[in-house]
Amino acid sequence: MSSAVERWELTPQLDISRVLTGLWQIADMERDGNQLDLEATARAMEPYVRAGFTTFDMADHYGSAEKVAGLFAQAHGEGTVQLLTKWVPEPGPTSREQVRAAVQRSLDRLCTDRIDLLQFHAWNYADPRYLDSLWMLQELKQEGLIGALGLTNVDAAHLRVIVHSGIEIASNQVCFSLLDQRARSNGMTELCEEHGITLLAFGTLAGGFLTERWLGQPEPAWEKLETWSQMKYGRFVRQAGGWEVLQDLLGVVAEVAARHRVSMANVACRYILDQPAVGGVIIGARLGLSEHLKDNLRLFQFALDAPARADIAAALTELTAIPGDCGDEYRKPPYLTASGDLSHHIDELPAPYEIRTGGDGRTQACSGTVWEKLAGFSRAVRIGDRIVVSGTTATHGDRRVGGEDPAAQTHFVIDKIEGALQSLGGRLEDVIRTRIFIADMADWEPVSRVHGQRFGHIGPANTLVQAGIIGSGYRVEMEAEAVVGTDPTGTIAQSRGRSTARSGAG
Repeated sequence: MSSAVERWELTPQLDISRVLTGLWQIADMERDGNQLDLEATARAMEPYVRAGFTTFDMADHYGSAEKVAGLFAQAHGEGTVQLLTKWVPEPGPTSREQVRAAVQRSLDRLCTDRIDLLQFHAWNYADPRYLDSLWMLQELKQEGLIGALGLTNVDAAHLRVIVHSGIEIASNQVCFSLLDQRARSNGMTELCEEHGITLLAFGTLAGGFLTERWLGQPEPAWEKLETWSQMKYGRFVRQAGGWEVLQDLLGVVAEVAARHRVSMANVACRYILDQPAVGGVIIGARLGLSEHLKDNLRLFQFALDAPARADIAAALTELTAIPGDCGDEYRKPPYLTASGDLSHHIDELPAPYEIRTGGDGRTQACSGTVWEKLAGFSRAVRIGDRIVVSGTTATHGDRRVGGEDPAAQTHFVIDKIEGALQSLGGRLEDVIRTRIFIADMADWEPVSRVHGQRFGHIGPANTLVQAGIIGSGYRVEMEAEAVVGTDPTGTIAQSRGRSTARSGAG
């Protein structure tokens, strides 16, 4: 094994190569019913391991990726490779049996009795049942079926909610590249450093758009691109300012690469590897078809000097920021996916809460907390175009979410309000008034900052008061009123047609 490849301690029991080989393109290689020779594809992993790239990243929906990696691991023995996979369940309720079955399916495919790192993806934060899955996964980790638990495409706000709810998170895999700086601009890196969480960066080469192949080339026909990765990151290019802006960035990267006598890919990856909390970058491989091992090894043979970092930083200021936070491309417009929507991923998003319809024209949403049954109220009620949401705390079932962190609790409270609105056909954007109650006036600022983050673009009427809050450890309670508009964009009932193949990138 080469000693040239840098390593990163993800946990005391797991260290990884800082360039991880991504196997999402196996799904692309199997498009249109194409069947791979799994054993031959597994043998194509051998050159990577010999070069020192022993860590492979995949997911339950990356075609036959888990089976391919399992065949290789079985043939070469325990400890030869580190296999990182993901579980991306359908949105909605998930039972303990379903969670165990999903983990067992990956264990069987990977030919192992313990998954090195299992990374979880949630589709809708307004549906709190994603937390149930994470708590169940943590139980399986304690059983020893999972070595470490990670996340994928989770934003800073919900990473905060998750870690303050007592779930042990080792990593968060997010899109992070010269084109996409959301991990730096939204507090993600600071939060990860605070909690000892590693960032794993995918999309670092933007589907190849940040390499020599596209330098000085004419703008492609976007509808005729070759791979899912190109289709996906072509959307990032257009969102970041378009082809001319990309060419300006590529020109700077090419000059830096020439000064350091390395490739443009080396420069793009090294810049991200040098960012705080980043443990590794994931570079996709088309096993058996193409490899860039020698070039990837050069990534560890140079360092970007101060002038290079300054030149790149200046070039980045000319880009248009990718909207939202990490992972938003899978949750809200503009959907920066291969298809431009979620048709390769899910059919529809189910209502987060139980809905009851009364004979008097009112519709109720019930979140199932102990308080609702005890006091005889609904989470929200809709009459006509008006939705009124009850006083809401950071409660899910019989659990308090977010620990005693006021910001984490506030994010979850707003998620619950959004879930109630979605269940009754509304959106957070329909809110016209919020009322906030805090137990300790010292919490006013973190609570208000979260309210500003989530409602700043909406601007509802708002009142904040200090009040006694029932229940130990609760820092904030909030109620809301909404008037449902006529724009259906983004509503929970929006159904999406689904392709039989699922895009693998990210």
